[in-house]
Amino acid sequence: MESTVKLEESWKAALASEFSSPYMAALKQFLVDEKHNGKQIFPKGTEYFRALDLTPLDKVRVVILGQDPYHGDGQAHGLSFSVKPGVRSPPSLVNIYKELQSDLSIPPARHGFLESWAKQGILLLNSVLTVERSMAASHQGKGWEKFTDAIIRAINEQEHPVVFILWGSYAQKKAAFVDQSRHLVIRSPHPSPLSAHNGFFGSKPFSKANDFLTSKGRKPIDWTLPANPAA
Repeated sequence: MESTVKLEESWKAALASEFSSPYMAALKQFLVDEKHNGKQIFPKGTEYFRALDLTPLDKVRVVILGQDPYHGDGQAHGLSFSVKPGVRSPPSLVNIYKELQSDLSIPPARHGFLESWAKQGILLLNSVLTVERSMAASHQGKGWEKFTDAIIRAINEQEHPVVFILWGSYAQKKAAFVDQSRHLVIRSPHPSPLSAHNGFFGSKPFSKANDFLTSKGRKPIDWTLPANPAA
């Protein structure tokens, strides 16, 4: 999207036709125009594709699908549900940590920085990769959804089995085409405080993901986050 954007080579190859498509050209122009009009866009341009950069296509073991980046100052950095070091963990992430403790007895991290998960092969993907400051869902319908559909298709076509963790109806609809004969799809309500008590708590997605990966001869995830978020 911008000359400063870094994109890992396996994704660059898999998504080449998307980057050369008219809808991506229109999306790029939309973002340029918004910035020219003084709009503040989150995350910063070098982090639009951070999830892809940290988790190469052939290394993906788990996909956790979010909807939009956080729209508050200093929160979004390109990974779904994650916030930068020093930023208070949002309510949904607090509930994710509660379920992680219930499921695997892992105490909640004292930060919300999930990069160590991404580096293990967890693709922390939002459906829409940018947002205007303080304007939730402001970049929906601009083209990102088509691009992230292509990402999910590329993962679905991989020979190795992958776990798709789909929290809430939005994520479940977006990944409805995933081949469940090869991949594991874990569905539950969203971890938001509005819905977490309707079936998210007690759903045990972390142990289910690891049991599946192990059963397929793949390395399980170490869900424990480092005490130091910069580690």
